[in-house]
Amino acid sequence: MLPLPNLLRAMLLYAAMAIAILQISLPVSAQSSPVTVPENAHAKSYGDGWECDIGFRNENDTCLPVIVPQNAYQTNRAYGTGWECIHGFKGGGKIACAEVIVPEGGYLDPSGQRWLCLRGFQKVGEECLEIVLPNNAYLAEGLYGSEWACKRGYEAIGDGCSAIVVPENAYLNGSKYGQPWTCERGFIEEAGGCVAVAVPVNAYFDDAPYREGWKCDRGYAARDGRCDAIDLPENAHLDRTGNRWECHRNYQKYKKGCVLSN
Repeated sequence: MLPLPNLLRAMLLYAAMAIAILQISLPVSAQSSPVTVPENAHAKSYGDGWECDIGFRNENDTCLPVIVPQNAYQTNRAYGTGWECIHGFKGGGKIACAEVIVPEGGYLDPSGQRWLCLRGFQKVGEECLEIVLPNNAYLAEGLYGSEWACKRGYEAIGDGCSAIVVPENAYLNGSKYGQPWTCERGFIEEAGGCVAVAVPVNAYFDDAPYREGWKCDRGYAARDGRCDAIDLPENAHLDRTGNRWECHRNYQKYKKGCVLSN
């Protein structure tokens, strides 16, 4: 058996010979042909091929200068058309830069490529028409520019503002939708007006919506406009409302009483 140093030297020698044989057996790679870079171009910084210099665009494998139309400027970017319209003009691509014509009552917006209407004017087609305020209205800002809204106490009907008729014992609620007025406390809406709530004995006023305007005290149930005392059957108690009864646990309702469940 070879000593350890000699064994290591032998292993390295065999490895070197194997690598040499492998290199000889591999085919020689064909040399890639040099890339021909046209005028006004340069080789890509990564990958193969070439690209045009700034200010030039590839047209049929030729780098032609970017033609900047009137009222435009060169962007000095490698992508896109290479030019953009100056402020106050719009266009792009192969379209020349046309001046943005701002109508009377309008202004050029910050982009410089479109116009908007001034406050008090509304866009109609390619014009800004002055908003004609009806009586009892004021200018308001909407999603699409200026518009008008009716003053408090008035509602929009057609092209005008009509006074809201508030019945006696009611007040304006300021709602933009639905009923514009609400009955005073102690009154309930009925037939387009507000009538006083008649609270029966053993009840109290309740202004919760969609109710009669009153609610029975705990231990009483509403029947025919009055509050009758609840007669609790054996093994029953008042429920959470206080106006009905339910059976104790392990009991169930049967007719007008509570019987064992098992």
